[in-house]
Amino acid sequence: MPAPNLFIVYVSDAPAAARFYGDLFGMKPVFEAPSYVSFDLGGGVGLSLWSRSGVDLAADPVRTSEVCLAVDRDGAPAAVDALCEEWRGKGVRIVDEPRDEGFGRTFVAADPDGNRIRVAPLD
Repeated sequence: MPAPNLFIVYVSDAPAAARFYGDLFGMKPVFEAPSYVSFDLGGGVGLSLWSRSGVDLAADPVRTSEVCLAVDRDGAPAAVDALCEEWRGKGVRIVDEPRDEGFGRTFVAADPDGNRIRVAPLD
């Protein structure tokens, strides 16, 4: 059965968003076009940033999905807090401060377009 293997995040400026995500996650694009940039996440899975013409990102401000970065569970609470402070130091907007949930320590940041990025322990 086919499985999802590409996640697309709509952004207002794909090259600028690629710099943001590349810096945040320490990765380089594998494909770049003026309005579409892709990253290889490994295992046949990719993340693409698409600044689609005619899509008004402000028209629908409700965010119903997140990109998630799962950190190793060993030392996860401290690692989550440290990563939050590292990102804050880079000027990343933290929209949900670190807190404990049923699945562990977590926080949520936002990219420049308001798309959500959650950090949580690896399942």
